[in-house]
Amino acid sequence: MSKNRVSRRQFLNYTLTGVGGFMAAGMLMPMVRFAVDPVLKANASGDYIATNVKVADITNEPQRVDFTFDQVDAWYESEVTGTAWVFKNDDGKIVALSPVCKHLGCTVDWNADKQNPNRFFCPCHYGLYEKDGTNVPNTPPLAPLDVYPYQEKDGILYLGKAQPREGA
Repeated sequence: MSKNRVSRRQFLNYTLTGVGGFMAAGMLMPMVRFAVDPVLKANASGDYIATNVKVADITNEPQRVDFTFDQVDAWYESEVTGTAWVFKNDDGKIVALSPVCKHLGCTVDWNADKQNPNRFFCPCHYGLYEKDGTNVPNTPPLAPLDVYPYQEKDGILYLGKAQPREGA
C-alpha cells in the first residue's frame, strides 16, 4: 500500500471541487461567447448592395430606387430598406443621391414643389436642391445631398454606403 493515502474527507473535497469547477465552466463559456462573438464577427460594411434596377433602364430623370439589406446591431439583426434617387447626368454617368436632407434629416422628393420644378424638395422647411444634389443658396440645407458609390455587375446597379460629397 502507498504511504500517501487519501482520506474520505479529502476524496470528497477533491471530487466536489472538480465537479463544481466543471459546472461553473459549463455555465461561463456560453456567457463569454455571447459577449465576445459580436466583436470577432467579420464586418461587411464595405459591401455593395444589389438593387432591382437594371443599368440600361436608368434615364436622365431621377427615379426612386428602394433596396433592402441586413443590418446587425450587436446581437440584433434586422432587414432595413434604403432609398436612393438614381439618374444619368448629361455626361451619361450614373448619379445616386441620398434622399436625406442635410438640414434636419427629412426625406427629399424629386419635382414635388410646383413653384420649383425639376428640383429636389424637402417639405419640412422648404429646402431645395438642384438635380445634381447641390443645395440651393438661401434655403435651409447648408450642404449638398450625400452620394452613393455604385458598381455595375451583370447589368444590375449595386450601391455602397452613402458618403458626403467631396468638397462639401
